[in-house]
Amino acid sequence: MTVSAGLGIANFPFEDHRGFWRWVDLCDQGGVDSIWQSDRIISTDPQLETLSVMAALAGGSKRLKFGMNVASLGLRDPVITAKACATIDVLSGGRLLPAFGLGSAQSRDYTATGTPTKGRGRRADEALEILSRLWSAEHVTFTGEFYRLDDATIAPRPVQQPLPLWLGGSAPQAIERTARWGTGWQAGIESPEQVAPVIAAIKARTAALGRSIDEDHYGAGFAFRFGDPAEPIVARYQALLEKRLGRKPEGFLAVGDTAEIMALIDAFRAAGVHKFILRPIAANGDDFIEQTRRFIDRLLPAIRALNA
Repeated sequence: MTVSAGLGIANFPFEDHRGFWRWVDLCDQGGVDSIWQSDRIISTDPQLETLSVMAALAGGSKRLKFGMNVASLGLRDPVITAKACATIDVLSGGRLLPAFGLGSAQSRDYTATGTPTKGRGRRADEALEILSRLWSAEHVTFTGEFYRLDDATIAPRPVQQPLPLWLGGSAPQAIERTARWGTGWQAGIESPEQVAPVIAAIKARTAALGRSIDEDHYGAGFAFRFGDPAEPIVARYQALLEKRLGRKPEGFLAVGDTAEIMALIDAFRAAGVHKFILRPIAANGDDFIEQTRRFIDRLLPAIRALNA
């Protein structure tokens, strides 16, 4: 088992594309494991479309892996999505980490795209089977409630065989989907105490189904900042997070230096997490890049020491 740490990005913090590619180059050359783009279509905040980012990173990076954190499968046609992911994996030489969830039923993305929320769980179940089969089989015939395929083939298929399939969500239905189709599981905004029973439930269900997920394919994420907890930007972030969670955000972020961030990593490791997606708390693009430099210079050596 190994511990790995990538970086997550939601809001686009940079002034333009040049800042984004400066950040990608820094990650690519600095030993960052992976970059993960959040998925939001309708938003007043600047956010990039996640599959477009995956395609751009296929050509704009050399070593980095990259994934969606997580793409809403309820909004996407599974055949087109399977083809897009296969294409990106081929053009990146096998560096895509596809990750899917349902997305919130209250999201404006559903309303704006005219996508019904009723039955979205059953649609996702069918879509996951279609994705998995199109990525690996030469001929796929499928008859479901929502989708039908007759001797369908995509070519070229992904370089990675099997192509990883990370899933998100903590509800019983999400646990079942992960156990049936997933090769990895990624937590949302959850504390170590919330993550531990979900991982235990996934492991129990995969065993019952005669499957297994690698121990180092259980992931979680949290926000971090190298700095002072008294900084105004930290107070603003904590207030927003507390409003969203309806509780004090202990266990959801780490602010300080390497020791404080590693303490929360260790708490998640005790819950069964080995893959981390950390989100910099930053005021702007330059600050985002500076936090990434500190992540590379201070935190990654501590992660490597765990693996050694």
